[in-house]
Amino acid sequence: MSYTTQEIWTWWIAVYLYLGGLGAATLVVTFLTDMYLKNHRALVLWGAFSGIAMLSVGSLMLFIHLLDPRAVLHVINPLVLFRQPHSWIAWGTQFIIWMMWWGLFYALPYLVQSERARKLPLLGAVLRLKVMNRLSNRCCLRFHKTIGWLATINGIGVAVYTGLLLQSFPAVALWHNPGVPLLFTVSAFSTALAYLLLLLNLVIKHEDDYYLKVFYERTDTMLIAAELVILFSFFHYMAAGNESAFRSAQLLWQDMGWLIGFIGLGLIVPFLLELKGVIKGWTGRLPIVTASVLVLAGGYLLRHYFMYAGVYAHPW
Repeated sequence: MSYTTQEIWTWWIAVYLYLGGLGAATLVVTFLTDMYLKNHRALVLWGAFSGIAMLSVGSLMLFIHLLDPRAVLHVINPLVLFRQPHSWIAWGTQFIIWMMWWGLFYALPYLVQSERARKLPLLGAVLRLKVMNRLSNRCCLRFHKTIGWLATINGIGVAVYTGLLLQSFPAVALWHNPGVPLLFTVSAFSTALAYLLLLLNLVIKHEDDYYLKVFYERTDTMLIAAELVILFSFFHYMAAGNESAFRSAQLLWQDMGWLIGFIGLGLIVPFLLELKGVIKGWTGRLPIVTASVLVLAGGYLLRHYFMYAGVYAHPW
């Protein structure tokens, strides 16, 4: 028995999976916050358009990696789902496309009402058009919560899909594990909360957002704890698995970048920082900003090392 580390899905796909999960989860958390916790125009505008930008950049990385215009046209065609329902890239592409459209429609009423946006040279001219006001008032505002839920459903689909895509490769035991979609979904929402905490602390800075930030911090603490439990289960699964799983375990758990960079700095340190804040409160922005940056870095490192440790086993 021998093994080979795969070299096709590298950091390109890691960036795609990272930005896809982060962007989609950012939109989901932003819209659910606006619908059920606090009506927050600034958070919607920042969260929605940065999330759409992340999804766009991540998809571009995938399309560049495909290196074939025909393949790109194939996966963005919704009819391919009827011809190839087993294609997770096709499903994910459709989730991403519709997520971006519903996200744009949800944020449109806030954008039309924004004086700062209306003063911008090109965007302002578009927003001042009568057709934009009609679309905003008669469609987007009228069905605002329905649009929000359509965006949420597609966003959850994107977050879960990033793990399902890897889980569909039976030759790589590290990826072909039912826990991968759960791990990537939890990581996506943890990084999204970290990103939104950065926005609330460094960009938006509304004094009345204190309780919203506390809620985000508590939720992220629980998600990091869940991620640590899932990774602990992964370690035992791989250590007692077949040749491919065992070699992946060796690559990961003997690598200082994985142990110190991801597990230590990307999970344990921000978990302790956030737990201290949840229990004792914050004395300033620095601890939560530091924890958020570490969580965001750890989210990428998780996907980077999962690509790096993908191992094929050969029976010779």
